[in-house]
Amino acid sequence: MFIRAYLRASTSEQDANRAKNTLKEFVSGFDKRIASFYIENKSGNSLDRPELIRLLDESESGDVLLVESVDRLTRLSPEDWKTLVASINEKGINIVSLDLPTSHLTFGRFPSDEFMRSILNAINNMLLEILAASAYKEYRERERKQREGIVKAQKKGLYQGRQPDLENHERIASFTKAGFSINKTAEAVGVSRSTVIRVRKKLQNSG
Repeated sequence: MFIRAYLRASTSEQDANRAKNTLKEFVSGFDKRIASFYIENKSGNSLDRPELIRLLDESESGDVLLVESVDRLTRLSPEDWKTLVASINEKGINIVSLDLPTSHLTFGRFPSDEFMRSILNAINNMLLEILAASAYKEYRERERKQREGIVKAQKKGLYQGRQPDLENHERIASFTKAGFSINKTAEAVGVSRSTVIRVRKKLQNSG
């Protein structure tokens, strides 16, 4: 069994590495280690995720796809979620998510009795489907509220498009002046390397 951890953040402003230690600590509680990390900044509502596809390609039957929460794996529509699940099942991969306790049995004492195993698998799959549906519903609801907020702001003449996180940009500038590396700055501020690089370029151009 190889444990393959998938870490995803929606935008380059977020740090997909954030959950690394959480996942490491989780598996260490079962005396196990993570074999590989697959990290990317992509929206969860799309199947166009190169690192997730690479994880599936490199996995073999019995391997584990580990995520911090189900919404890190999917905010997909029901149709796209079925497509992803079909690929996962075809490879014989087990999904383990920290927010799905029944999936933790993969690392613990899973019943040897075939009947009990089938029942627990059915329960786990049902709960996984519920969490996946909830993640998609939450995503669509957030989208709806954002659209409504933009429309209201446009009517008032207040909407100017997405604005940068100025506080983070100021912190990046401070760490840059202090001589911190890109990696250290990204870790300290809690953003991705690409965000640090982009902000540094803006600072250079403005200077």
